Amino acid sequence: MGIRSVQHPQRVAVIGVGILGAAVGWNLSRQGAEVILIDAGRPGEGVTDWSFSWVNASNKTARKSYFDLNVAGLAAHRELAGIIGPDSWWYPSGHLRWSDDPAAQAKVLETAGLLTDWGYRVEVYSGAEVRRRLEPDVPMPGDVPVLFYPDEAWVHGRRLVGRLVDQAAASGAELRSGSAVRDIRTGGDGSVRTVVLSDGNHLDVDIVVNAAGPGASHIAGLLGRHLPMRREPGVITRIDCAPVPVRRPLHAPHIEIRPDGDTSMVLHSRETDALIDTGEDPAQLGRQLHEMARRVVPELSSSRIARTRVALRPIPADGFPSVGAVPSVPGYYEAVSHSGITLGPVIGRLLAAEILSGRRDEMLADFRPERFTT
Repeated sequence: MGIRSVQHPQRVAVIGVGILGAAVGWNLSRQGAEVILIDAGRPGEGVTDWSFSWVNASNKTARKSYFDLNVAGLAAHRELAGIIGPDSWWYPSGHLRWSDDPAAQAKVLETAGLLTDWGYRVEVYSGAEVRRRLEPDVPMPGDVPVLFYPDEAWVHGRRLVGRLVDQAAASGAELRSGSAVRDIRTGGDGSVRTVVLSDGNHLDVDIVVNAAGPGASHIAGLLGRHLPMRREPGVITRIDCAPVPVRRPLHAPHIEIRPDGDTSMVLHSRETDALIDTGEDPAQLGRQLHEMARRVVPELSSSRIARTRVALRPIPADGFPSVGAVPSVPGYYEAVSHSGITLGPVIGRLLAAEILSGRRDEMLADFRPERFTT
C-alpha cells in the first residue's frame, strides 16, 4: 500500500511525550492539526529527563547523512529558542573534550580533522588556556590538547518538553498522561482507526505517531510491525552542588559532566554503563560516577548524590533513527531515535510536514522505517 497523504487530519495521536513526541505534537498543533498527546507517565520525565542532553553533531560522524541531520538539529534548536524563548531550557555554552589516553586522544584529533573538513567549527586549546579562558575550576595538564566545539549546547529536556506541551495545549492539543496504549485498531483497508488506552478510553484517530522511545517496538507490534531495537541501558546520576563549578558539557577522561541548572549537575560514563548488566547496584554505579567526577573537578568534593537512574536508550537496531511513514500501515508514522535531544526539533518539523503534506524530505532518506522489514 502507498503512503496516505492527509492534508488536514482530524485527529493525530502522538504516543510518547518525550522530546520527540512533544516536538512533533507542537509542530502539528501550531499548523492546525487536532493533536492528542499520550504518555503512560508524565511528559518529559522518561528518557528525556535521564539522558546526558548534549546537543551536538561532533559525535555523529559514522555516516555523513546522520551528521548532516544532527547539524540541522543544532540549527533547529536555535530557531526554536527564537520562537518559544530560550529561558530555562536552552544553554548554548559549547562543549569540551579531551583524553588522558594517547590512542584515544589521537582518535579525538582525527575526528576533529574530519569535522573541520565538513565545515564544523572546532577549536583546539591547551589545558592551561582552557582553565584560563573557559573552565577555571577544572584542573588539567597544561599541555594536553583540548577540543572546544563552540556551537554545541546542552538542554534541560524536561523543561523543554513542558514548554512545548503547554504551547501545543494553547493551540488546542489534548494531553492524556498516566494512560498507556493497550491496542491500536485498524479499519478494513488496514489504516489506523482507533487507539485504546489502559483506562478504557477509545480514541478515534486518523494518524498515529509512534514516539514511544524504549517502548516503540511494543507500540509497533500492536500493528503487526517489526521494529528491531537495541537493548542499551545507560546510568545517569544527578548531584547537588552550589555553586556549580562547571559551565558547559565536558567529555573528560572516563566521565561526562555537565551543568543541570544553578545547583545541580549530571554525570554519565560509558565505562559505568558497561557494568549495568553485571548486577551492580545502581546506587553503587552512582557512587562510582560521583568519585570519577570529583577526580576531574575537585570543587565537587562537598557535592552529594541526589538521584541515580538506569534508563533504556531508544536505539533502532542499526543505530540510526526510524522516522516517517510505514507504507504497509496507512496512517502510522515513527519518530524513534537515540540523540532525541539533538534531533527533536528537526525531526518534529520534518515529520509534521510529512504528515500534513505527504511530502518526504530528502534529509530523512537514509532513516526511513521501511528499511526494517518483517
